[in-house]
Amino acid sequence: MKSIRHVVDPQLFNLEAELPFELRLKDFELAMQDAYDFFTDVNRELIRRGLDRLDDLLRPAIMSGLLSDMLTASLAKHSRALRVNTYFNGHPDLVVNGVYSKNSAKAGEEGVEIKTTRKTGGAVDTHGARNQWMCVFVYTLDNLTEPTSERSPMIFTEVYLGHVTKDDFRRNERGELGTRTATLDRKGIEKLRRSWIYKLKP
Repeated sequence: MKSIRHVVDPQLFNLEAELPFELRLKDFELAMQDAYDFFTDVNRELIRRGLDRLDDLLRPAIMSGLLSDMLTASLAKHSRALRVNTYFNGHPDLVVNGVYSKNSAKAGEEGVEIKTTRKTGGAVDTHGARNQWMCVFVYTLDNLTEPTSERSPMIFTEVYLGHVTKDDFRRNERGELGTRTATLDRKGIEKLRRSWIYKLKP
């Protein structure tokens, strides 16, 4: 693996971004850096043992889930007012400290839902249309370069944080065995993209 430890560039953040719940751009910078440091350290040890990188071992859905959990925990650590929602699979992922008993909310609105995706522009499926603050981290992986030792590490390319409502979603009907999801419609995704936090190529 390339011996690159990504460093988040503070100049790529949107200084005009309006952030809720006492969030700061520095909170996002630190959370992203925590993820970079984790993957760098873990992958170096895996490669040293002759194993594949974590990026290559994990299926896409598991990778996104891991990143979401990691960023949620890190943002909670660095932010002033947000904490991890202690309700299992509760919504949102981050809740405002003290609003809900024991910071546990099955379905609350005071907080931020964290999503990760490899889709440029931040379009991501959710389990339902909600009024919410939604934060989407877009990342890329190098799964093609050969030999694998020359692959670049995971990198975040975009971050969005905006308030969306139920009317900003379209419902995705699924088959009999599938789970129905909701995705921001055209106007909804345009609204989210206007609320950008970070872009690798602004």
